[in-house]
Amino acid sequence: DKTVRLWRRSTGELLNTLKGHTDGVLSVCVTADGETVVSGSDDQTVRLWRRSTGELLNTLKGHTDGVLSVCVTADGETVV
Repeated sequence: DKTVRLWRRSTGELLNTLKGHTDGVLSVCVTADGETVVSGSDDQTVRLWRRSTGELLNTLKGHTDGVLSVCVTADGETVV
């Protein structure tokens, strides 16, 4: 459905729905500090979101096909 959904693990409560991708979301990861959600999509973008508010922080473009996997380095400085 082109979204990333954040759920409270202990209760199953939906906390937020991150909207902005224009095609299916294929991969998601969270930075080590828990503050940033990174998502990769069939829309050929990687998006960075503020976990606490759902604010879209940045859209990374340049892929020529869907982004199947995303990862962040331990220091949180580099998205792969």
